[in-house]
Amino acid sequence: MAEEPALEGKIVVGVDGSEHSRRALRWAVQQAELTHRVVEAVMAWEPPFSGWGSAVPVGEEAHLGEAARKVLAENVEKVAGPQPPVDIRLRVGEGTPAWVLLGAAHEQASLLVVGHRGLGGFEGALLGSVGQYCVQHSPCPVVVVRSAGD
Repeated sequence: MAEEPALEGKIVVGVDGSEHSRRALRWAVQQAELTHRVVEAVMAWEPPFSGWGSAVPVGEEAHLGEAARKVLAENVEKVAGPQPPVDIRLRVGEGTPAWVLLGAAHEQASLLVVGHRGLGGFEGALLGSVGQYCVQHSPCPVVVVRSAGD
């Protein structure tokens, strides 16, 4: 399967299966509606496998990319429904989440959106390690989405 060409001005959003990332995806979809942009929902995976917040069968590493795509699609449908209001492209990449997100952002993104923290980290952290790295190294503006109670 070939990757789609880069989309100028796309909104890249990190999705890891956490509620924080679904909030970020929801925000990115709303922003895309306002600005007539395409959303690129991005999920990273890397061995050793650590999970995406849902039960994923673990087998050979070749199957992890397929499993990640399935989990990503489920999260996108959970947030945007079966017929999203904007064009949402799915992208799965092998590597650390920050590197995969920055790779997508370097391909003509106008905005990078992340949740304030993902599946790992400390409950009280103001910003997770992936968000922190993206804020410091992104080629485009970064939006860090927090919940109303945070």
